Amino acid sequence: MKKILVTGGLGFIGSHTVVELLASGYEVFIIDDLSNTRIEVLDRIFEITNKKPTFFNIDLKNKELLKEFFRKNKVEGVIHFAAYKAVGESVEKPLTYYENNISSLVYLLQEIEIHSIKNFIFSSSCTVYGQADELPISENAPVKKATSPYGNTKQIGEAIIQDTTNAGDLRAIALRYFNPIGAHDSHLIGELPLGVPQNLIPFVVQTALGIREKLTVFGDDYDTPDGTAVRDYIHVVDLAKAHIVALERLTNEQHKENFEVFNVGTGKGTSVKEVIKTFEKVTGLQLNYTIGTRRQGDIVAAFSNTSMANKELKWKAQKTLEEAVLDAFEFQKKEK
Repeated sequence: MKKILVTGGLGFIGSHTVVELLASGYEVFIIDDLSNTRIEVLDRIFEITNKKPTFFNIDLKNKELLKEFFRKNKVEGVIHFAAYKAVGESVEKPLTYYENNISSLVYLLQEIEIHSIKNFIFSSSCTVYGQADELPISENAPVKKATSPYGNTKQIGEAIIQDTTNAGDLRAIALRYFNPIGAHDSHLIGELPLGVPQNLIPFVVQTALGIREKLTVFGDDYDTPDGTAVRDYIHVVDLAKAHIVALERLTNEQHKENFEVFNVGTGKGTSVKEVIKTFEKVTGLQLNYTIGTRRQGDIVAAFSNTSMANKELKWKAQKTLEEAVLDAFEFQKKEK
C-alpha cells in the first residue's frame, strides 16, 4: 500500500482528495495546521471511507517539526495543498502570503530532497495566467504578471518546483485549478471556511440560509455578456480525482517531463449572475444580493481548455454546475 502525505489535507480540496486516495487503496498521512479548517473533518473522512488517515497538527513553517515528521514517517509521494488562498486577502496582507506560501513550499521540498521522495503534486491555480489574451486558456498561454500576491505565490511556487526538478530526481505535476466548488455527495465534507467566506459559493449558500445578510457581487461593469466576472467552476470531487490520476502518472512513470502542468476545469465559463440564477433555480430560493465595486486583484474572465488533461491524464470533469451548487447548499444546511 503506497503511503502518501497530503499537506492541508483537512481543507476543502485536501479533504476530498484524501477521501479519493483512501478509496483508491492509499495509506494517507495528513499535515494541517487547522488555520482554515476544523479537526472534525478527520472524523468525517472516517465516516465516509471507514478508514482514518494519520493526522499531524504541524505548521509547515516549523522546520523542526517538519524534519521530525519525515524522520519518523516514510512516504512515496506528496500532494501539497497547504497555503493561504484568498485573492482579496492577499492584496491586503502580501507579506503574510509570501511568508506562508513560499517558505512552507521550500521547507517541504528540502525534506523531500533529503529523503529522496520522487513524486510531488502541487496545488496551483489558473491565477498564474493573469488576464489571458485568449479564452479558453491552454497550458501554452503565457504566464503574465500576477494580479495578486496570491497568484504570484503560485507562479513563484511553480518556478521553485521546476528548478528543483531540473536539479535532481524529483518529478512533479502542477495542477492549475480553475474555481473549485461543491461538496462530497455524502454532504459530510465541503467548503466551510473559518470566518467570513472569501469565495463566491460559500457566501451564496450562507446568504441563502440567513447566516450572511446579503451577497455583494463585485462589479457588473466588466466586458462580459452580463457585466459580471466569468469563471470556470469545477466540482471539487472531479478536481480531487484529477490528483489521483496525476499521482499515478508519476508513480507509473508515464510522465513525459520531470515537471508538467495541467489545467483542471470544465472548459466552460459561467458569470457570477449565472451562478446566482442557477442556485436560485435548483434550490427554489431567492438570493438577497447587491452590486458593489470591483474587487482589487480580480480579473475579467477565465475558463479552461482542458484537452491536455483529457488526453494525457485520461481525466474529464463529470459533474454539472447544478450538482455542485446543490451539493454545496446541502452541505451548508447540515452545518448551520
